[in-house]
Amino acid sequence: MSNESLVKKWDKHYKTASHSSASRVLLENKHLLPSDGLALEIACGLGNNALLLAEQGLETHAWDISPVGIEQLKNKAQEKGLTIIGEVRDAVKTPPAVASFNVIVVTHFLDRSLMPHLLAALKPQGLLFYQTFIKAKIDDTGPKNPDFLLGNNELLSLCASLHLLVYREEGQCGETTQGFRNLAMLVGQDQPRE
Repeated sequence: MSNESLVKKWDKHYKTASHSSASRVLLENKHLLPSDGLALEIACGLGNNALLLAEQGLETHAWDISPVGIEQLKNKAQEKGLTIIGEVRDAVKTPPAVASFNVIVVTHFLDRSLMPHLLAALKPQGLLFYQTFIKAKIDDTGPKNPDFLLGNNELLSLCASLHLLVYREEGQCGETTQGFRNLAMLVGQDQPRE
């Protein structure tokens, strides 16, 4: 799908979408966030995670390819009295600079070529919060295209250079009506470079 088609697709979606809560990886682990610093949500959509980051006192940036999504986020931030620097930006084509953020959050988005850039963009001791769909889903939630689905433990492999703080990927194991299904979540911290 061309970039222009993607923008149209997501603009159409965000015109009717409504704000919800932040993702589980962030909600369940917000106690790991620093008390200050620079935070970035990539592929933010309506910016539910960015809103939480700003509420926690972080200087928050939010990027998405959808101008409608960014506009909706800016309106919601203003309504809540929060400052968020929203930018229409394709992070794959223009990734964040090296050592530029203390916190990076990515949810429901997967482009494997971006991962090395995300890891490099973390400041020393910076945190990556990542949550997205897996191939071992229990239903048809999320993308159908396998290119946008993680294999077993793939997120661990992609983030192997980080110090692992949190990881959860339950797949189809056990009682599938309970637990954390269809997704993998990870919180990892940049390790000191020698």
